[in-house]
Amino acid sequence: RTHEDMEYRRREMRLARRLLEAMAGFHKPVIAAINGAAAGYGLDLALGCDMRLISDRAKLLPGFAKMGVIPESGGTWYLPRQLGWAKACEISMLGDPMSAEQALEYGLVNRVIPEPQLMETALAWCDKISANAPLAIAEMKRLFRHGLTQDFESHSHHVLMSVLNLFKSNDFSEAVTAYMEKREPDFKGN
Repeated sequence: RTHEDMEYRRREMRLARRLLEAMAGFHKPVIAAINGAAAGYGLDLALGCDMRLISDRAKLLPGFAKMGVIPESGGTWYLPRQLGWAKACEISMLGDPMSAEQALEYGLVNRVIPEPQLMETALAWCDKISANAPLAIAEMKRLFRHGLTQDFESHSHHVLMSVLNLFKSNDFSEAVTAYMEKREPDFKGN
């Protein structure tokens, strides 16, 4: 490999990592709609999403070890947290292709959707989530991520502080009013 090739790969990996970091810090949920083969960075990118829908015709290809590399864009962080140590090792070190049904069985995806309805379902999920209180959704995502590195006592304290702040929001007042008036709330995100 030439020095230029290696420098190109370094830049590419830094960009890939920055995208995953941005997705993790983004206050709105990120939903992957996997419709094909998610391999290499595509697999790591999907794992970095908050939720994953997969077409019944799609598959995951964790063939890093077969290519002489490792999951360089978050897979070594996501897989053990999502599946546990032993299953993460099995998937990464064996490198066998995984069907949509296997991915569902392992808990790597939320649902297997017939291919023609994949995008329709993903957009329906987006609509359903966006109808909820945006401050609460953002706080859930933030606290889920932080909870991965906190002990229970510290995390419980942060959750309590967040709930107390959300009680002060206009969205919470709107939710209570809408409930009492037997109507859908109109959240504004404040």
